[in-house]
Amino acid sequence: MKNYAKPLSRLISELSKLPGIGTKSAQRLAFHILSLRDEEAFAIADAINDAKKNMKYCSVCANLTDVDPCMICSDVERDRSIICVVESPKDVSAFERVREFRGLYHVLHGAISPMDGIGPDDINLKQLIIRLQQNDIKEVIMATNPNIEGEATAMYAARLIKPAGIKVTRIAHGVPVGGELEYADEVTLSKAMEGRRDL
Repeated sequence: MKNYAKPLSRLISELSKLPGIGTKSAQRLAFHILSLRDEEAFAIADAINDAKKNMKYCSVCANLTDVDPCMICSDVERDRSIICVVESPKDVSAFERVREFRGLYHVLHGAISPMDGIGPDDINLKQLIIRLQQNDIKEVIMATNPNIEGEATAMYAARLIKPAGIKVTRIAHGVPVGGELEYADEVTLSKAMEGRRDL
């Protein structure tokens, strides 16, 4: 960034650390931020500062929240006998957008990945087991990602949970809505066949 003044170079450098933001996108964002009125730019900085200071993990489900327990765990209308296990807070947001699931969540903050040195003790799995022992849970839905790490995590968790007599299910995987069969890979088609249901 030799062509830019130090403050602008620093801003571009920091923005380029964000996921999905390359140098060109960081430059566009930096120039856009500098073109904003002072109050607009400071509002962005204040929002980042506020989120960093006030967001924490729910002591029950480990989702991101500003109150503890979070709004989902505190909602008395939700079905407390079902827990949906996800890898990240972003997954909770995805399910909540659909508005179909009315149970509770448990966020693992990762998935088992021996290649990356991440084992069962490195994710929020112990807390899930403790939670299951302390509550009357009838079903655990494993909603980890449909990749090798997500499958390994789901299988490992299922082996820990099933001896307690709790039903463990896995979300269905398969052909996405709007997708075409000819472009689907073998694993996707196989999962679609396994997850078929009555019409």
